[in-house]
Amino acid sequence: MVSRTCLGITAFACAFLPQPAIADDADDGPQRRAAQSVFQQRLEQDQKLQDIGWKLVSGNAKFCANSIPSIGLQLHDMASYGRPDAVRELLGISGDIAVLTAAAGSPSAQAGLTANQHVTAIAGVDPHTWLSQARSDWQRTKRIHDWIDQRLSEDGSVTLTLAEGKDVTLEPVIACASRFELSGDNKRAMAEGSRVILGYHFPGFAYPEEELAAAIAHELAHNVLHHRDWLDANGRSRSNVRLTEREADRLMPWLLANAGYDPAAATRFMKRWGPIHDGGIFRKRTHDGWDERVEFIEAERALIEELQQEEGVDWRRHFTREITTP
Repeated sequence: MVSRTCLGITAFACAFLPQPAIADDADDGPQRRAAQSVFQQRLEQDQKLQDIGWKLVSGNAKFCANSIPSIGLQLHDMASYGRPDAVRELLGISGDIAVLTAAAGSPSAQAGLTANQHVTAIAGVDPHTWLSQARSDWQRTKRIHDWIDQRLSEDGSVTLTLAEGKDVTLEPVIACASRFELSGDNKRAMAEGSRVILGYHFPGFAYPEEELAAAIAHELAHNVLHHRDWLDANGRSRSNVRLTEREADRLMPWLLANAGYDPAAATRFMKRWGPIHDGGIFRKRTHDGWDERVEFIEAERALIEELQQEEGVDWRRHFTREITTP
């Protein structure tokens, strides 16, 4: 689990601050087409991340201690980009605030929200009036998402006004309190307490969906089990970190089962990932060996099979913790 740079920026906002493809001379021609291709690739990755993440947090909501009302929506703010004018032109956006992703199956997707719809007001407030720097400023993006969360919590719904004057009122469902973000020119997957973050080059994007879901479930497990808080209180010794990593491995199949995925995908993921990324004799001692990790996952899967006749696989009641929590 590691912190990230560009703290608080959602997906594209952080992704394209430094993009050299979006430059002053990126008009027509190869450079513009390359920029469009990169944007499309990032959007597809982010949509996949949000779709899987939504299944996990909505499917496990009844077992998370910190579940919240959620609508599965990401917005992006042109002021977050290094070249706002170029991004507006590239995406065909006239204003600053627009839909980035609506997770499949979420209230936002069911309401028909799609990428790049211009949003002019949220709960009657025009977010364009909130001050921001002209470029490379992520703070208004964070404020917008926090405002939506506040309205959902206090009012039980939130209304978005789109550019054509159409109002869309979204009623939330309960979901585990974790956001999912695509960010960083790297191969990492990480959790930091309230977010799961995947780098653009994370190898799992090339895996079958259920195996990518297993990787995301591992990171989500760190958040729903409050591992960051526990490590803050008890220290980040190698043995403590290993305990949290082992718990995250073991919870993977539980989270997958409640999201509608085959819990055996956790084993398949580890067998695909481990031999390549485990590191052999140079592996991190904060993690068990990949073959040991498979054994721990399989032990949980056997228990899950016994419980799957129940309404939801209740990991809050049946999952045995390895760390002591309040």
